[in-house]
Amino acid sequence: MISRGEDVEAEALKKRGWSISAIARHLGRDPKTVRAYLNGERQAGVRKSSKPDPLEPYAAYLKARFTDNCHIWASALYDEVVPLGYRESYVSFARQLRLAELRPHCEACAGVRGREYADIEHPPGKEIQWDWFERQAPWGGKAHILLGSLSHSGKFRGQLAESEDQPHLIEAMDAVLRKMGGTTGVWRTDRLSTVIVPGTRDVQASFAPVAKHYGAIVEPCPPRRGNRKGVVEAAVRFSCGRWWRTMTATTPEQAQLNLDRFCETIADQRLRAPGKLVEPGEDYGGRGWPTVAELAAKEPLLALPACGYPATLEKLVTVGDNCSVAFRGNRYSVAPGLRGSELALRHRLGSTTLEIVSPAGLLLTTHDLAPAGMGRIVRSPEHKDALEAVVLGSFTTAKPCDRKGNFPPGPDARAEAERLLATLGPEVGIDLDSYARLAETMVGNE
Repeated sequence: MISRGEDVEAEALKKRGWSISAIARHLGRDPKTVRAYLNGERQAGVRKSSKPDPLEPYAAYLKARFTDNCHIWASALYDEVVPLGYRESYVSFARQLRLAELRPHCEACAGVRGREYADIEHPPGKEIQWDWFERQAPWGGKAHILLGSLSHSGKFRGQLAESEDQPHLIEAMDAVLRKMGGTTGVWRTDRLSTVIVPGTRDVQASFAPVAKHYGAIVEPCPPRRGNRKGVVEAAVRFSCGRWWRTMTATTPEQAQLNLDRFCETIADQRLRAPGKLVEPGEDYGGRGWPTVAELAAKEPLLALPACGYPATLEKLVTVGDNCSVAFRGNRYSVAPGLRGSELALRHRLGSTTLEIVSPAGLLLTTHDLAPAGMGRIVRSPEHKDALEAVVLGSFTTAKPCDRKGNFPPGPDARAEAERLLATLGPEVGIDLDSYARLAETMVGNE
């Protein structure tokens, strides 16, 4: 093997008209080695293995199989080449297959890797990108977090939700926009079934009034092109790595406060690279690089409506032993007698009330909402009086039973025992004297 410097020198000497032998004498190398490098048969700095390539005899077969299907698993190919005489391990096979670069590039499945791309212009205040991410929560179940990120500055805010259905999406969107201080003219999402009709670019009929309420245009990403909303994808990666993995919250309410604090401090203090984002003549405090917060402060956002879109949240809950149901960190009373049954909760966004509905759709009661996460029990006077009456009515002044006394079978029990014994037939008796005489007779005969 010759070094890259010797390779460069050999190529220069060849262009000056030196012969292979003269170059070899000058470099102190074998002429055949120099000829191989000059002809491109070997690569400088890469040592040629003295062992033959075990994959070489099967290269034609593997190319044909990749022509059949470029996504076929390496393990499946390994199962096919072993009966053909391949003797190396699967690990060696996979490594040799990768180094030989036999698997062709699939443009349709590669995403942005292995293809050309162009930077996308994001004017200030034009677009906000949305995306969900979910993780296993410390408080049980899954945590659903909606992130909204401004495409120009990269500023993002997040909101935890109980699920990813459309009412919870609308509620989370409104919360994020109010933390942003406004909205943009374009909302960009991937093809969420709660926003976009599957298989099309049309907005769901139930979501169109939401976009009109905020004065936004919904723009779906092309299918399988996550790079089109890469700003929020980067926000998801950043928040997962810097916030979620080290979060110490044990309740959703604590996690929400933790996330808000993280966005306003660590996330907003990120530096953005200079370039088109920086106005000429601005030095941003001598740093030269602006922070996310400084860029976001100059983005013109549209004003938000006075209240959010009035979607209705619905949730099925089970009545507890204290005749109450749980909703967002508080409990709300129902009438006694419903313990263990399943009821529906309804809350219209923007209102201050919670409706409790029977499985048949009958409105049972309405409560004023308590602040989320306060641990309160909201009980109406009627429910309180009815529950106290039921509890007090179950009390008794009778003397407790004597659990340690002597209680032999009574007349009824003895009569039943005699009846059961009668069904067993006559008692079988055993005469032990007969067994003794029989034993003596057997001993005498011996």
